[in-house]
Amino acid sequence: METGLITGADGRRRCGWGALTEDYAAYHDLEWGRPVTDDVRLYEKLCLEGFQSGLSWLTILRKRDNFRAAFAGFDPAAVAAYGPDDVERLMADAGIVRYRGKIEAAVANASAVLDVQARHGSLAALIWSFEPARRGRPVPIELGEIATRTEQSTALAKELKRFGFRFIGPTTAYAAMQSVGVVNDHLRGCHVRSACDADRRATTVPTLTT
Repeated sequence: METGLITGADGRRRCGWGALTEDYAAYHDLEWGRPVTDDVRLYEKLCLEGFQSGLSWLTILRKRDNFRAAFAGFDPAAVAAYGPDDVERLMADAGIVRYRGKIEAAVANASAVLDVQARHGSLAALIWSFEPARRGRPVPIELGEIATRTEQSTALAKELKRFGFRFIGPTTAYAAMQSVGVVNDHLRGCHVRSACDADRRATTVPTLTT
């Protein structure tokens, strides 16, 4: 018997966390596990995962539009130009998470994205280079079977740190990998799992340039 799934009012079975609220259901169905290859969206995901540390993801989801407004739509070039006055402005913005270390990390991470782009062509190329082999990868049946960090996420976090990224350790890196479809951790029987697999097969990911 499959566990960890919840059948929603629409009759669809979802990973348990994805059926808790309408916000979670929309994120679970439309975003989580879907392949992302756009650097702006990847930078946003890394930043939001960093802001989420110590908080619920629902809190971040409900503030996401505010974060986008505060951080210039997560355009790395724009945020990399932020200075001390911008940090103080963000510290006064009640619409986001006002944690100085995380705000300063988001600004530093924007500069790091530009460095990655200069070195490897794109942030996407770097992140997707840590995609584990899909063939033979176990499909989780219960939520407890899903890892919180892996060999690949540890290596990714180390490489991102080398470029100057902050607030991104192995656990945060793995959460980002799940979110942007580098791994598909939807449970067996979840109605989204096969769609994410199909999206990945249809997605050509960029490769590293040297």
